[in-house]
Amino acid sequence: MVHKNSICVKVFYLCCFCAIILEMEKLKISESAIIDLMGGTNKVARLCKVASSNVSTWRKDGIPRQHLLFLAARIEKESHGLVSRKDLFPNNFWLIWPEMLEKSNSFGLQDEVDEE
Repeated sequence: MVHKNSICVKVFYLCCFCAIILEMEKLKISESAIIDLMGGTNKVARLCKVASSNVSTWRKDGIPRQHLLFLAARIEKESHGLVSRKDLFPNNFWLIWPEMLEKSNSFGLQDEVDEE
């Protein structure tokens, strides 16, 4: 039986992690696709309390940072995790959402335990 902390298991997980990272690198979602994912121009306009014409402009010019920040959790939910807040804000997600940092201790990363 292979122990979960064996070097083979760790190498396997590292290879899987690298494969996921490579796939995520390929996943470049456009602002237009994000707006469509969120329900279209009018729905995003209502959510962000802006004119529909502004959202139409975002399709080509990009979603302004403050609105992307506002929509980030919804984008993650609507994409079923394919586009995460970490993907949208890779350089500073941990400042915005500190709960997304992986917890570690002297034994390595902690697994979340469901208390029943």
